Amino acid sequence: MGRIRWTEKAGGHPRAIHDYIARDSAVYARRHVRGIIYATHKLEIMPYCGRKVPELENYNFREVIYRNYRIIYRVADADENIEILAVMHGAQDFITAFSEDWELQ
Repeated sequence: MGRIRWTEKAGGHPRAIHDYIARDSAVYARRHVRGIIYATHKLEIMPYCGRKVPELENYNFREVIYRNYRIIYRVADADENIEILAVMHGAQDFITAFSEDWELQ
């Protein structure tokens, strides 16, 4: 069973999502962020349950979807440890947002 590790950059994404949603509802913002985090828990048991990221050819980059958000991760090693790379809204341009920070090959 693998462990989940959030990268430094990805660790700030739930806070930014919370702050944005909290402009309208602090309660809904907390629930939404909890849902995003909860959606990653299944990866400890089933690291390959997320789909392959369609924009990439690398099988190790995968994603799970929570409502309108894409939780991008990769299986980091043979022990099936998970590295959460980003949480991004589905309407964002993936290649522009993601390629600035990660080597996509």
